[in-house]
Amino acid sequence: MTLIPAIASFFGVSTDELFDYNRLEAERRVREICQQAYACRQSDPVQSEQILREGLKKYPGNDVILNNLLYTMAAPERGEEMVTICKTLIEGTHDDAVKYDALRILAQTYHDMGQQDLVAHTLEQIPELYFTKLECMALLLEGEAAFKAARQHMGLCLEQLVEMLLVMERQAQGEGVDQYRRLAQQVLELFERELRPGGELVREIREELLGGAQT
Repeated sequence: MTLIPAIASFFGVSTDELFDYNRLEAERRVREICQQAYACRQSDPVQSEQILREGLKKYPGNDVILNNLLYTMAAPERGEEMVTICKTLIEGTHDDAVKYDALRILAQTYHDMGQQDLVAHTLEQIPELYFTKLECMALLLEGEAAFKAARQHMGLCLEQLVEMLLVMERQAQGEGVDQYRRLAQQVLELFERELRPGGELVREIREELLGGAQT
């Protein structure tokens, strides 16, 4: 630490500026690590996890890397480890996005581990917002920025619509239960037919939520 003022003086900056530079450089490198891990998360989750763990050796306890690490794990097989990481992030991070994502993953992990009595309390810690950043960007920006945000938000809404229809199918009782899955399939087919550039997104949603099923 005694060398910090000398280094700052050598570069002609203040010590505060030097610390800011180091922080920004670390954030840039962390983003690169997470992007590299994300690129192979689906195809090779083991490799993705290894990349993130190597990153943690360089940046111990980094909340962004730990948050990404959760996406390479699955409950209930590694549920206890996931619970530990989630609780660490919830208690220690200063990033609300990381905190609330950790709460969401923690609730999902409890659900997958059969600890249903812990799910509701965990979810209650997540604030209910009736708007998203993407939605606001689509409505308030202009030109290409608004179009891009609208397209991204539409993709999220489409996936959520299909997912909620399948929830209703699972929870409904009596006749007509299959109408929810049929409607989900019809919605996807409409988007695939009328919005050609959205075909890849539709295929991903169909594969993930409907198991590739198509009417």
